[in-house]
Amino acid sequence: MSSASYPANTVDQALHLLQTVFGYPAFRSQQGQIVEHVVHGGDALVLMPTGGGKSLCYQIPALIRHGVGIVVSPLIALMQDQVDALAEVGVRAAFLNSTQSFDEILAVEKKMREGELDLVYIAPERLLTQRCLELLEIVDIALFAIDEAHCVSQWGHDFRPEYIRLSILHERFPQVPRIALTATADQQTRDEIIHRLQLENALQFVSSFDRPNIRYQIVEKANGRKQLLDFIQAQHAGDAGIVYCLSRKKVEETADFLNENGITSLPYHAGMDMTERSRNQARFLREDGIVMCATIAFGMGIDKPDVRFVAHLDLPKSVEGYYQETGRAGRDGASANAWMAYGLQDVVQQRRMIDESEANDTYKRVQGAKLDAMLSLCETLNCRRVQLLDYFGQPSEPCGNCDTCLSPPTSFDGTIAAQKILSTIYRVDQRFAAGHIVDVLRGIDTERVQQWRHEQLSTYGIGSDKSEAEWRAILRQLIALGLIAVDYENYSALKLTEASRAVLRGETKVQLRQYKKAEKAVKHKRQSAKDYAETELGAEEQALFDKLRWWRVETARTHNVPAYVIFPDATLREIARNAPQTLTALRAISGVGDKKLDSYGTEILQLIAELHAA
Repeated sequence: MSSASYPANTVDQALHLLQTVFGYPAFRSQQGQIVEHVVHGGDALVLMPTGGGKSLCYQIPALIRHGVGIVVSPLIALMQDQVDALAEVGVRAAFLNSTQSFDEILAVEKKMREGELDLVYIAPERLLTQRCLELLEIVDIALFAIDEAHCVSQWGHDFRPEYIRLSILHERFPQVPRIALTATADQQTRDEIIHRLQLENALQFVSSFDRPNIRYQIVEKANGRKQLLDFIQAQHAGDAGIVYCLSRKKVEETADFLNENGITSLPYHAGMDMTERSRNQARFLREDGIVMCATIAFGMGIDKPDVRFVAHLDLPKSVEGYYQETGRAGRDGASANAWMAYGLQDVVQQRRMIDESEANDTYKRVQGAKLDAMLSLCETLNCRRVQLLDYFGQPSEPCGNCDTCLSPPTSFDGTIAAQKILSTIYRVDQRFAAGHIVDVLRGIDTERVQQWRHEQLSTYGIGSDKSEAEWRAILRQLIALGLIAVDYENYSALKLTEASRAVLRGETKVQLRQYKKAEKAVKHKRQSAKDYAETELGAEEQALFDKLRWWRVETARTHNVPAYVIFPDATLREIARNAPQTLTALRAISGVGDKKLDSYGTEILQLIAELHAA
């Protein structure tokens, strides 16, 4: 495909490329405006949710403008898949990173010099070398796309020091337009992206952060792994999903547990051998129905569109991290779940990680504020989506598709309960952890209670009306509210804070979320909500869809690419619904461009004919 000269009316040319190359009928949201702005040489900062079509915002301008589009990406492990996906639609793409041999690098550099490539993905470490910068000086460059731009921010959740040096692109190539893209960034991170990359004059395009097809659910943690298993078996049997854990050990144990219970699961964390890690990632991308258990080392840039759920067995560090991770579900627009089990230990653990960090006080303060926002999302009595979108500065209405909308929680005046806990902490001299405090409150005559004669305290047994789980839920909320601190250097002893004094004196009321016992997940049909496609198919349609998926698996194996690179589920589902009889009718399906029609059209029509003849 050649980078032809672009006419004054770039909108028509951009739309033509969108339809003929990528197979989509029309631009979504702000895509068209972004493409036109960049084609005409403007800089842009693009915030668009995962699955919103960010890549088209630089791919199409790179095809229209003279020269090669340079995509700066930290996703070395995924570059081959990205290049393969572009090859499938007829775009000439390549990459430069540390996985290549010297001869492979020379071959790509030669094609760049000779104008034989439309897009080249380059790792930031490679781009910043003298050799690469000198190459770019003599190459005709269409644009620079800085993907995963939040990596530039030291306050963000995926900080990469190399990204800070990318301001060199503006300094050495001032005439080349730059487009920085990310799926999530609060205002502080956004400001730092602009400052670090010298994008002060760039237009900002901020799309809606709402992903209406994702159902958010946060449950009281009882037995996290068992709850996870119940959730998967009831709602996502046979589906692809991601389970996030905080530690490498927990990743391994959770993957083993799921496998033992008949759910195909693979581990992924930074401590694994790189070959095994890459193999597991490739299997997840290429095979259907695999559950990946991972630390946050996994996921950025994962384009697998049919991930039906993302689960968290540990509390994320920030709302940005949570949003980014849950956003890997339902990229195809079909229904998906974001599920989390959350308990007292999560709050204690995250607070400890911040307090014990070797970072400076400013960093700790910022991370503490981010954790507070995450805790607020977990403890909210209102719509989770409203709370989530509000964090990113987007007002919204209750969604009807999260747990707090579907089963509204109740609140109660927890002032007396809070006073009981705070008084007990004070009377044991602020020297004991949560378990002992709860035992004293409930009047449990343990060996430790006897050893310290705490059965003689006035608060002993005053909380016998509540279960251990109820008191732990109240404790968790009081820690989240900043009324109790945890002394990690002294065996996690609970301490009173300055704010607790007003509660003890009755000057401040405390409103708490009523404890709700963990319920076993129940099987239900996939939910439907506005703005995304209903996934239910009729019997004949389902039979064709299944047949198409088997064909896709074999085709992907032959081409050595992930199945979704051939066609995503959404496209196969639309083919199954419409059962096109001609190449012209098949070409009208979203996701079927000219190259894919040439490559697979006849085979697909034959499959449809065979099924109808049976």
